[in-house]
Amino acid sequence: MNAFAVRDSGTMLRRNLLHARRYPSLTLNLLLTPIMLLLLFVYIFGDVMGAGIGGGRSEYIAYLLPGLLLMTIGSTVIGTAVSVSNDMTEGIIARFRTMAIHRGAVLIGHVISSVLQSVASVVLVGAVGVAIGFRSTDASVLEWLAAFGLLVLFALAVTWIAVGMGLISPSAEAASNNALPLILLPLLSSAFVPIHAMPGWFQPIAKYQPFTPAIETLRGLLLGTGIGYNGWLAVGWCAGLAVLGYFWSTSKFNGDAQ
Repeated sequence: MNAFAVRDSGTMLRRNLLHARRYPSLTLNLLLTPIMLLLLFVYIFGDVMGAGIGGGRSEYIAYLLPGLLLMTIGSTVIGTAVSVSNDMTEGIIARFRTMAIHRGAVLIGHVISSVLQSVASVVLVGAVGVAIGFRSTDASVLEWLAAFGLLVLFALAVTWIAVGMGLISPSAEAASNNALPLILLPLLSSAFVPIHAMPGWFQPIAKYQPFTPAIETLRGLLLGTGIGYNGWLAVGWCAGLAVLGYFWSTSKFNGDAQ
């Protein structure tokens, strides 16, 4: 990327961060979902769910939080899909195209802004988890760094998918609906209960989707337990989704310009 593209991408990033600061209600509303689920499952179902995994409430907090951190990312990037759709439908993109702006800067600004917001949201949800009892005493510094890297990589991957969803949506409401699977998929994963506790017909649905290996990897890293082959699967899913989302988004964005 040349200096011209970097400069314009930085300008678009500042624009998106200013929008997020001036209109925080969308991000806050989406962020409330994982926080409310965390409090609900810990304080209402924690003892029962903990007994189901052979422990108590504190063990269930440790089991639950990694999945909710990834669900937080999925919730946050829905705001990105809505923001991209608004840009496309309200005419600002057409105005940008008449100016001497690097073509890819608009999308890159959205992506970097979304990743930063996702990281901030994850830190907030993680802080709530620590406040109500989550502890990670067995994880090493290297495992903590790997966990953070996985969260950033996952945020980057699903952000590109969300950008594509925003580009194909004719309105903000449609963008929100199109991106809804990014919240629903964690509910159909191992985030809340182990896969082996699910009905047999449902287990393949939970197992062969992008959130489950990422959750299992993050859980293993934060708790200092083994991750097996889930680490490679998680990185593979992230790389595949990022590449797919990038080419989908850029082709759609450039195609609309013609």
